[in-house]
Amino acid sequence: MFIHHLTDYEQKRRDEKQIEKRLKWAAFPFYKTLDAFNLKEQQSISKKQINQLKEFTWLDKLYNLILLGPTGVGKTLLSTALGIEAIYQGYKVSFVSMGELIHTLKTEEFTRKSQTRMKSIRDSNLVIIDDLMYMAMDTREANLFFHLINDLYDKSSVIITSNKAPQERGELLGDPGITTAILDRLIHRAEVIHFKGEEGYRMKHRSSIFGDESVQN
Repeated sequence: MFIHHLTDYEQKRRDEKQIEKRLKWAAFPFYKTLDAFNLKEQQSISKKQINQLKEFTWLDKLYNLILLGPTGVGKTLLSTALGIEAIYQGYKVSFVSMGELIHTLKTEEFTRKSQTRMKSIRDSNLVIIDDLMYMAMDTREANLFFHLINDLYDKSSVIITSNKAPQERGELLGDPGITTAILDRLIHRAEVIHFKGEEGYRMKHRSSIFGDESVQN
């Protein structure tokens, strides 16, 4: 009985260390679970849909998620929370902003740090790319991004967050041919969720250095 408990304990510790390691490598911008996602404030997605996403059948089938909407409505929070949940369910996850991703791709040939980061991204079951299309890409950058998406295609699932609709993509991704090739691979098997909202979550829940006092008091 003692040996059995000891074996269970050791296995539990190994699992916990593996989760800690994967959370570190994922490089999430913050640690928030799905419990932090307020369905009352963001009604573009239902509790039933959240529960379906938590089952990760879509991840096993290599589906992508595309989260569209204005800044601050919960796209990054939801994608991060899903990534954290995926790690607890045994998947490898990487989170990267579009700006960081482009920089890492451009320096991969020269620096060990970028090579290590890109290997982690390519080895992930789920890659979260935050703020796609927030910046214009030149032809070289678009080519590097295409090759990454091509590497992940039929091997990993991707979550994209963006405040730009597909019809606005042309002037941001440079070459129309590369743009079409990238989007074809992302949208081939994808669920698109449109987030709505005028005042962003961060603005509503911001902290003030003045507490509850207004400048008029």
